[in-house]
Amino acid sequence: MPTVTRQSEAERFPSWLNQAVFYQIYPQSFCDSSGDGIGDIPGIIQKLDYLQWLGVNALWLNPCFVSPFRDGGYDVADYYRVAPRYGTNQDLYRLCREGHRRGIRLCLDLVAGHTSIDHPWFKSSCQPRRSKYSDRYIWAPSPPSAEAGVPLSFIRGYSEREGSYVANFFYFQPALNYGFAKPDQSWQQPVDAPGPLETRKELVKIMRYWLGHGVAGFRVDMASSLVKMDPDHTETIELWRDIGREVRALYPDMALIAEWGNPGESIAAGFDIDFMFHIGVPGYADLILNEKCFFRRDGGGSIQPFLRGYLEQDARAKGKGLISIPSGNHDIKRLHADGRTLSDLKVIFTFLLTWPGVPFIYYGDEIGMRYLPGLISKEGGYGRTGSRTPMPWDDGPNAGFSTADKDHLYLPLDPHSNCPTVEKQVGDPGSLLNHVRHLIALRKRSSALQAEGTLIPLPVEDNDRHFAYLRQAAGERFLIALNPSSRPSTIRLGAARPAAVSPRICHGAQARVEGEDVRIDLAGGSYGVFSL
Repeated sequence: MPTVTRQSEAERFPSWLNQAVFYQIYPQSFCDSSGDGIGDIPGIIQKLDYLQWLGVNALWLNPCFVSPFRDGGYDVADYYRVAPRYGTNQDLYRLCREGHRRGIRLCLDLVAGHTSIDHPWFKSSCQPRRSKYSDRYIWAPSPPSAEAGVPLSFIRGYSEREGSYVANFFYFQPALNYGFAKPDQSWQQPVDAPGPLETRKELVKIMRYWLGHGVAGFRVDMASSLVKMDPDHTETIELWRDIGREVRALYPDMALIAEWGNPGESIAAGFDIDFMFHIGVPGYADLILNEKCFFRRDGGGSIQPFLRGYLEQDARAKGKGLISIPSGNHDIKRLHADGRTLSDLKVIFTFLLTWPGVPFIYYGDEIGMRYLPGLISKEGGYGRTGSRTPMPWDDGPNAGFSTADKDHLYLPLDPHSNCPTVEKQVGDPGSLLNHVRHLIALRKRSSALQAEGTLIPLPVEDNDRHFAYLRQAAGERFLIALNPSSRPSTIRLGAARPAAVSPRICHGAQARVEGEDVRIDLAGGSYGVFSL
């Protein structure tokens, strides 16, 4: 396998990202301080000491702006104001300050591609008379049936304005107008037309506003979708380069995180981090999601499909940005679904927290929160709703999430009698929570395990159910060996020439030096992090 190294070029991305461990918070489900059944920003502030104890040093907060919440806040009605259900702007400013005191930075979710139909911009754009917002959105004068060959969703008959507007996802999410890469009809504006340029200007204004109040950066929703009919994303890449340069002129330490799913493209666009996950380039599903993925005891999957995709993307990123392999997010099933055990989750987290790039932990994954199937859709969640349930903190009423009546909770709690809670796992040395905490601590004090440490994947065959790799930097070297299957296996690392093999975080894995080689015996469902 090739060696993946990082180049020592200055100013590629903010240096703090090299040690970053992110924690994603779905605000309505994390902690309710007001007793209305919905999580809020003061509730997050109350739990900052827990997050500091866990070891995370950066947060990604799902949308918290004013919204009718038809899509969980991804339908913004005011980019400059916190939704009252979560608190006030002053609460968000305080979250930034209190996080900063604990060494925790806050990144907001920036919905850049569309707004809610309730946004004042869109209401003005719907009017038949021209206004400054007429071209803030994409409108086609003819009915959708006449637009054969245009791969966009049109909504007709909504307003007094004649024509149809383009919607990005649901009908109530009208697409903001950043122009078309190659306009070929009169209603398709080029990227340098006045309307698209004004939209871009407003986006920069929004970013600067929140950065000025202490926010450390943004995770950008649907980042690759802004310029329409841009199949190779050439114009979208150029747009983000321009925006990045303009905003970083004032805030050079800002982090930009892409929901793009193609690090080779997004990092070329100036993003600092992109995800390999369930959309975009393949690999994540073969690693974690599929029924026959690698991280499943009897799935029979190989690491090879993921590894090929990852190494290709890493080579394209060329050391200019970072890749994240997240534990999950609000759009997919949780890790603890489809029969996985807490032991299985320990193997997965050993991988996630020793792999290069930037780890992202979805709230509750560190204690093994379950995906709850069959829930009635909430705020546009549909099948995703089961991954958005309230965080269980303790064994008290409503698992410590809220003092509201049970029937008034944002979503139901895990009904299982053995529901994992933070309180139960904090005091259990063998818990998943403490396993995750110890891995984070090891990563933070070991440069070889941080974002830019060298990765050397060790040879595996397609039928191997184990995987091993080296991480090294600054004179440190770690060997990580994983066996997610139920069958024992043995790995031999030839010509390693270590003076000794020291176990750091291990379960069911034993390593010993045999001449110039290292032999690792792995029980079923085992993991080992060794110093060499």
